[in-house]
Amino acid sequence: MLVTGATGYVGGRLVPLLLESGHQVRCLVRTPAKLTMAPWLGRVEIVVGSVEGPLDEAMADVDVAVYLVHGIGEGADWVAKESRDAEHFRLSAERAGVGRIVYLGGMGASSDRLSVHLHSRHEVGRVLAAGPIPVTEMRAAVVIGSGSASFEMLRYLVDVLPIMVTPKWVSTKSQPIAISDVLRYLSLAIDAPNAIAGVFEIGGPNIVSYADLMTIYARVSGLKKRRLIPVPLLTPRLSSHWVGLVTPVSASLAKPLVDSLVNEVIVRSSKTIDTFGPPQRSLEEAIALAVGRTAEANVPTTFSDADQQPFRRYTTDATWAGGTELRDEKSRSSSASASELFAAVCALGGDRGWHRGEWLWKFRGFLDQMWGGPGLRRGRRHPTDLRVGDYVDFWRVVEIRENEYLKLRAEMRLPGDAWLEWLITPSGTGHTITQTARFKPLGLWGRLYWYGVLPFHFLIFPGLLQGIVRDAESGSRSAY
Repeated sequence: MLVTGATGYVGGRLVPLLLESGHQVRCLVRTPAKLTMAPWLGRVEIVVGSVEGPLDEAMADVDVAVYLVHGIGEGADWVAKESRDAEHFRLSAERAGVGRIVYLGGMGASSDRLSVHLHSRHEVGRVLAAGPIPVTEMRAAVVIGSGSASFEMLRYLVDVLPIMVTPKWVSTKSQPIAISDVLRYLSLAIDAPNAIAGVFEIGGPNIVSYADLMTIYARVSGLKKRRLIPVPLLTPRLSSHWVGLVTPVSASLAKPLVDSLVNEVIVRSSKTIDTFGPPQRSLEEAIALAVGRTAEANVPTTFSDADQQPFRRYTTDATWAGGTELRDEKSRSSSASASELFAAVCALGGDRGWHRGEWLWKFRGFLDQMWGGPGLRRGRRHPTDLRVGDYVDFWRVVEIRENEYLKLRAEMRLPGDAWLEWLITPSGTGHTITQTARFKPLGLWGRLYWYGVLPFHFLIFPGLLQGIVRDAESGSRSAY
């Protein structure tokens, strides 16, 4: 099997499935370093290159070539480039005697006035099928899965905005499909004893509008119902800029995606079900699984894994798995030993306090109590000793590594989840201690809260770290 796009969202999930089925897999990749952390790396053959370059080595002895390359938004002539690359790939496959090609494209009726994105997807399929090699073209609509561009766009819009001014395209019907069903259909086409040529529209069991999709996501995620206010003046171009501002999907990628939402993308025949069987996962199940994987930080691939510039990571998501994370990070060097720094960290809170801005800590504790939280009244179990599960004022110890690392989780009332952690690392003749406040906001209120308290961070967090270092360098454990 030759898999192109193995560093991308779909390819990175398809490869391990092919290996589990007993196939020999070869991956054509432009940036091999991106596969360094892939658990299956040692079980595949890597060929460095791209679909526009020489393909003789990649195509040698290949039975099935899987085409998962997509140049959406990559340069001004990305549509023409997609066609050229597809033709070059097909001709190379013909010379090498490849048995079949399996391609994942985009849905949409050719009789409709398709968006540039969907038209290009169809054109690539036509170019691949123009030769003697049988081509199985799977056409999908919105793919629902943790880390997919469509899901991340949906997740951010609904999480952040309780009220949305929406364009007319939110009423357009589509047939979203779970990433697990996409992978299953591709695997069935690859594993078939004989090539099954033709175009197959793949969709889930539910036909919904994008407005329905947002409502279902909010319900599954436990959010309040979102209010949508449709207006006729919000063009796809304006919508893409808004999406680029609110979500981690860049405007250059959002534009062709939003353009495609104007087209109705539903399965129009029973051909796929008759040949490969029905989809196995409902829309709600797919969203629930994607939400769960995101919350658990268990996202094996994301749309930003691809090589193209529009798929770059954004600072709004420090780690894709787990969703948006806002942070305040500070470091200081110290001549103190690791044990002295660690002891100073473990002595925080309770009667000793937090070194700087004590009145702010107390005021925050008072507000927390008024809102039904623990406030600062719990203090500490022991003035210097800490264990996992201990409380420290309105924090709880969730991870501790002796003389190296301490992580506290906030139990105060918050529109999100917050952690405070310290990492101690060797540095020259001393050590560096890094203090990080992390916050995963819940919806719009979570983001407003973070930016509302951000000025107070400048008053308390530098002094907190400075106080820790000062205590550690005093050299007196009795101070703790």
